[in-house]
Amino acid sequence: MPVVRASEAVVHEMHGVRFVSYATPGTGSKELAAWRGEIPAGTKGPAHTVTREEVLHLLTGSLRLTLDGAAHTLAPGDTAIVNAGTKLGVENPTDAPATMWVTTSVGLEAELADGTRISPPWANA
Repeated sequence: MPVVRASEAVVHEMHGVRFVSYATPGTGSKELAAWRGEIPAGTKGPAHTVTREEVLHLLTGSLRLTLDGAAHTLAPGDTAIVNAGTKLGVENPTDAPATMWVTTSVGLEAELADGTRISPPWANA
């Protein structure tokens, strides 16, 4: 069983968010991907539709998630289950950073409003 040390995590940045990736095929995971998302204060990511189920667990701060047009505010300890095919928006409208833990299956892609498909390296590499 592979152990990924904190010092070995791979960091990616996109849309102002820092993704710290731990479980991927590159670290020995065959089916799941997991990372910590660090969302700075005032950050609003682009809405996107996910191709795989994601579980988002808020560790610190507060986030506003929009799931298929319905807004939800998460507090530390709250978990959102985002089913495949859901349009997801993530925003930190506060003046403090937020962190969340995300787990999904390998192969996740995100489709942006303009039809662009992204295969995030923190979920697949």
